Amino acid sequence: MAVSLLADWGNFYVITGSSAAALTGLTFVVIALAANKTRVSSSGLRAFVTPTIVHFGTVLALAAFLSIPHQSLMSLSLGFGVAGAGGLVYGVVIALNMRRNVSYIPVHEDWLWHAALPTAVYGALLGMAFLIPRCTDQGLYGVAAISMLLLYIGIHNAWDVAVSISLREQQDSP
Repeated sequence: MAVSLLADWGNFYVITGSSAAALTGLTFVVIALAANKTRVSSSGLRAFVTPTIVHFGTVLALAAFLSIPHQSLMSLSLGFGVAGAGGLVYGVVIALNMRRNVSYIPVHEDWLWHAALPTAVYGALLGMAFLIPRCTDQGLYGVAAISMLLLYIGIHNAWDVAVSISLREQQDSP
């Protein structure tokens, strides 16, 4: 039953997975360029850049997972459950890393976009694990929304980091 339902989602996951992969690569380029021009804090990378890469990686992993042939409702449920639970744990790690960061004190917007929203989205993914067996169509739409939310959160956070780096570079230059 899940196989025929997932067939209709192929193009969506090709687009989201490709976007996540491209954005991951661009984020690497920005960080590499920034490292050549300014000092980059390892605690700042751990708190703000690594989670962005993880969010993009999650979108890519969901796209790949949903493209695997012969999925069953049970395998979908287990996959979403593992990813959602892992994301919830990682949300706590993000918050701890933000709190420990010495190079920048996060403001409310940072806590919202870098910790609270991603953690809520991963919690929703865990919820989809329980919804998929009962309401498969709605669950698949929920996972699609989660993929898009993680993609947009990652875009926002990557932009936030790029702007922060460029502003810091301008302040450091004579």
